[in-house]
Amino acid sequence: MNEKSILALFEQRDEQGIREASRAYGGLLKTIAVRILGDGRDAEECVNDTMLKAWQSIPPKKPLHFRAYLAKVARNLALNRYEAEHSQMRGGGAVPAALDELAECIPSPDNTEQVLDQIALSAALDSFLKTLPDQHAKVFMRRYFSMLEVGAVADELGLSVNTVKSILHRTRAKLRDYLEKEELL
Repeated sequence: MNEKSILALFEQRDEQGIREASRAYGGLLKTIAVRILGDGRDAEECVNDTMLKAWQSIPPKKPLHFRAYLAKVARNLALNRYEAEHSQMRGGGAVPAALDELAECIPSPDNTEQVLDQIALSAALDSFLKTLPDQHAKVFMRRYFSMLEVGAVADELGLSVNTVKSILHRTRAKLRDYLEKEELL
């Protein structure tokens, strides 16, 4: 069943939509959650929570790209769960490392004004990614969306670790400049 058909089932409030979405996208969603959480059971719960959240939000929401919408929901749920479980201990692991790398160019959501700017920041990130060469966007997304280790990004894309590190460093600098121009930093 294709993406539009599954989304139509959600819009019609047909529970078959949940089963079809789980069948079509469950593997992707679990992979995203496992990479962030490191635990299959927690990841499975995130997949279930993702389907529930989608069911509760569609309608009225009608995402243009259902697969990407589900992936974003799963990622956010997994990050929230990770943050809740690790709020006391900041240390090793792929997620804190990736978030620390981005911290230098993305504002912290610690003050109210910045929280309100999250929508603008999200739109700016989307626009920024469209300005990147395809390979650089893939590296950036695999590192900071999928939370892959640098070595895993290199392996997936057939690049050296040093090339990936260099692309990430240059891309973060470009992102910082872009966000400053957009007055989001």
